[in-house]
Amino acid sequence: MNISKLLLYILSLGIGATLIMDIGLFILKKLNIPTLNFAFLGRWVGSIFQGKIIHASIARTPEIQHEYVLGWIAHYSVGILFGLGFIFITGEAWLLQPQFYSALLFGGISVLIPFFIMQPAMGSGFAASKTPQPWINRIKSLINHSLFGCGLFLTAKLLNLFN
Repeated sequence: MNISKLLLYILSLGIGATLIMDIGLFILKKLNIPTLNFAFLGRWVGSIFQGKIIHASIARTPEIQHEYVLGWIAHYSVGILFGLGFIFITGEAWLLQPQFYSALLFGGISVLIPFFIMQPAMGSGFAASKTPQPWINRIKSLINHSLFGCGLFLTAKLLNLFN
């Protein structure tokens, strides 16, 4: 596969997998189950550009302009980076013969990034330990990231239909 086609596949893979994750979040929201607040993600990312990485509580940090949009851009950018990382690990041959379990495993493992980097930096503690319902939040995060893994597989299958 040439480099431009590979990059297009990786871009599509990250966007598609993130979209599958977002469908799951949308369903939870319709069931009145609290989900991710992308404004907080945008606030955190925006504050990084201002030199502040760690917050006692991202919810109590002053709002920044366009934080909601920035949060969505960050969310999809991370999805694309995860897609790139996945193909770096599995190799581009996976794109032509996607395997479900490797994608699901990667999705499950990818939850370590929010558990050990993002949540602590936003004031939620390691693996949401400082939230009112840490185990509920951990399970929801694991489900979300498992959906991302499923999205990797489904997107690769879809890409192969058009190849």
